[in-house]
Amino acid sequence: MSSTLGTLYKVTTFGESHCKGVGAIVDGCPPGMALTEADIQPQLSRRRPGQSDLSTPRQEADQVTIYSGTEFGRTLGTPIMLLVNNKDQRPQDYGEMSRIPRPSHADFTYQMKYGVRASSGGGRSSARETIGRVAAGAIAEKWLHETYGTEIVAWVSAVGDIEAPAMDVERISRADVDAHLVRCPDAATAARMEARVKEVLAAKDSTGGILTCVCRNVPIGLGEPVFDKLEARLAQAMLSLPATKGFDIGSGFAGTRMRGSEHNDPFTRKGEQLGTRTNYSGGVQGGISNGEPIVFRVAFKPVATIGQAQETVDFDGQPVTLEAKGRHDPCVVPRAVPIVESMAALVLIDLALRQRARLTVSPL
Repeated sequence: MSSTLGTLYKVTTFGESHCKGVGAIVDGCPPGMALTEADIQPQLSRRRPGQSDLSTPRQEADQVTIYSGTEFGRTLGTPIMLLVNNKDQRPQDYGEMSRIPRPSHADFTYQMKYGVRASSGGGRSSARETIGRVAAGAIAEKWLHETYGTEIVAWVSAVGDIEAPAMDVERISRADVDAHLVRCPDAATAARMEARVKEVLAAKDSTGGILTCVCRNVPIGLGEPVFDKLEARLAQAMLSLPATKGFDIGSGFAGTRMRGSEHNDPFTRKGEQLGTRTNYSGGVQGGISNGEPIVFRVAFKPVATIGQAQETVDFDGQPVTLEAKGRHDPCVVPRAVPIVESMAALVLIDLALRQRARLTVSPL
């Protein structure tokens, strides 16, 4: 499998939904940074299940333990092992589904590819795999903030056909986002979104949504043309997440309806360096960060596993009626907010370390 991300800051995630634990190995974290579990736990707590009646009722504290790579609260530059134990496991909920590929889930493709699969909870295709990403991303984010002042904030900008108004990407904060259960910072829209999620939950159904993310104070020069352009790496990272179906950056698809005279971002002086008056480029030009806020969106499909009866077939091709059991989110986007933030941090730290390596003149 391909379970490793990054070139200089490498992250390998491990674990399945109902195994004993999940986590990550981080190789390449710079030495000397203060780091304890308290630096990582807040993002994991924002991601964990059972936060409200808008999410899966699975109860997991998702407490992380650092097993290696630090001493006396500082990173050593050696591999950091991060582990979160699974405690509320119920593989018995998936007994019937072991012989039925769930519609739009990964059961069928995993079975066909590997000849075997984890039949409970989706295995590696479960969103529980993202715990390792979030833990590793929290470390990356701490280094980026201490080194460059980088701030990464994601929020729910759409649930189904309910869309939030445009936000001030220069000012929006995580406190604004977390003020509402659905993690939409606009109060009126958040109320409508919460009502929609409860509606689909009552109907034993699910709905999709869109997250918007801004990365502020990103240094100029990150991105490695041509195949590791910044937006290409971000797209790969975001589309590697469970349930994602779309990515756009800056003006995105809407920009196709504009003329060049409207879409171009004229340069202007901003303090000691150049900047742009508009930001249709989304902070990236030629695959390289230009110093403006990096703004992108990620589309998440409706959760595949629903409680409604569905007419399908089993692995032998025999017709069956499937009423999925287990515990699932009616809408994944509120809990995906810290996941998207963490994936952005993983991309940015790796490209930042690559740029720093290029600029460093070695005496050897």
